[in-house]
Amino acid sequence: MPEIPTSRDGAISVAALSAERTESDDNVWTRRLVLFLRVMAMLSIMKGLYHWAQVTGFIGGEDDAFESQTMAWQAATVYFAVIELVAAVGLWLATPWGAVVWLTTVVSMAVIELMFPAIYGGSLVVVGIEAVMLAAYLVLAWMAARERPP
Repeated sequence: MPEIPTSRDGAISVAALSAERTESDDNVWTRRLVLFLRVMAMLSIMKGLYHWAQVTGFIGGEDDAFESQTMAWQAATVYFAVIELVAAVGLWLATPWGAVVWLTTVVSMAVIELMFPAIYGGSLVVVGIEAVMLAAYLVLAWMAARERPP
């Protein structure tokens, strides 16, 4: 670790602080990517817990009960209840597999909304939000990769 220049009374010099700040600015896109992944992890936790609340009956009335839904709705709900929480762990840790699992959830939800509208209603708003999150991830990952030497 390099020695930080100080004055005679032991105070850290302003030059040392500004030099240290420019060194930390080298990985600004990587830090932004990690922050984005952590936000997506919190969102994935909320989505996963929402799906588990549907499975367990904590939300919804008797008409919305898990048992009264179609088999396709039940399968999709259990799938997202599990995979969203797994993705949240991987995203929070900023691991490559976490991003892959999260990307799987994003694409899965978009496909279910577009190709199988009978399951969740075919909301284009959900597809649009998923597309924006995917685009944001791709831009941040690209910028973070550019700031690292090959």
